[in-house]
Amino acid sequence: MLPAKLHIEDVALRPVAEKVMAGDRLTAEEGLALYRSNDLLALGWLANFVRETLHGKRTYFNVNRHINPTNVCVASCRLCAFGRKPDAPGAYTMALEEAFRIAGANWTEAVTEFHIVGGLHPDLPFEYYLDLLRGLKQRFPSVHLKAFTAVEIAYYSQITRLEIHEILIRMKDAGLGSLPGGGAEIFAPAVRHVICDHKIGAHTWLKTHRLAHELGMHSTATMLYGHIESDADRVDHLLQLRDLQDKTKGFLTFIPLAFHTANTELGKMVQHRETTGFMDLKNVAVARLLLDNFAHIKAYWIMLTPRVAQVALKFGADDLDGTVVEEKIYHDAGAATPQSMTRQEIIRLIREAGHEPFERDTLYRPVQRTETRVTVQV
Repeated sequence: MLPAKLHIEDVALRPVAEKVMAGDRLTAEEGLALYRSNDLLALGWLANFVRETLHGKRTYFNVNRHINPTNVCVASCRLCAFGRKPDAPGAYTMALEEAFRIAGANWTEAVTEFHIVGGLHPDLPFEYYLDLLRGLKQRFPSVHLKAFTAVEIAYYSQITRLEIHEILIRMKDAGLGSLPGGGAEIFAPAVRHVICDHKIGAHTWLKTHRLAHELGMHSTATMLYGHIESDADRVDHLLQLRDLQDKTKGFLTFIPLAFHTANTELGKMVQHRETTGFMDLKNVAVARLLLDNFAHIKAYWIMLTPRVAQVALKFGADDLDGTVVEEKIYHDAGAATPQSMTRQEIIRLIREAGHEPFERDTLYRPVQRTETRVTVQV
């Protein structure tokens, strides 16, 4: 029995809504019904019901900093505006001391996480990345290192001829705490062939995260939408993530990523079509409804804009990410959002949405601050 306050215009949503209210798992066909519906307010109400069942009015955020040690990359993915060939204008590679300096420079709020991703550099040895982790952990021992996508991990495996499992062990020993979710894009092989044919396939991406989970590390998961993928491709992607989460329970959160077209080869193919607010909110809501075994859905304000991310808190999202600081990858692709946001600005966005700010660390443990100290409650 559906509550009277839930108004559904799309009759095809009614049986899906009844399953959501009963706490039953949705099927692929029901996922397609969600994507094909334009009854956005009903989708949002259902997703918010699940969100508040899990978290009430609590909304999570953290104080983090992005570090992109190099944009030099052997791949030539059509979706990317970040990667450069070694001799291309704008190509850069940080010396280790430069990366350490940037990690601690010009930011007065104590960070709890460094988010580190970069290009697939043809000349940097694997030891560079281990030394980067060791150096950051030595200088900032309390900061969690969320570093290197599955694409990067697989590349290190390729250049060293070591198994992915061994790469992960060595990185964990050097200080790696968890994996970011980048590089997943869309799992559908036909779509990957067009948008990122130089990247690993879905099997290797999922294998890398499974192996990390088996080593006791957590990770995040993503999906890039708004390019050439179909509704069926999105549903398939989400259900593959759900299936792995059933097995490992290692994913902390899911992040729907809106494709930014500017300065990308793929952008020319889709004629610079940006995602709409309607599409953005629908992807947040559908993710919350299909990913019943994911504790958290993130509204990544860098890609959605702070305004849309704030609204997404009523459409299933319970996390706004963090302060970020100096994000490069999506800004190279044309993101017009700021490259950082202060802790107080994030708190204001959350409170104005009628929610309760909850500062977390990478593993969603509560963070308490005083004027002189930051404490993570383990």
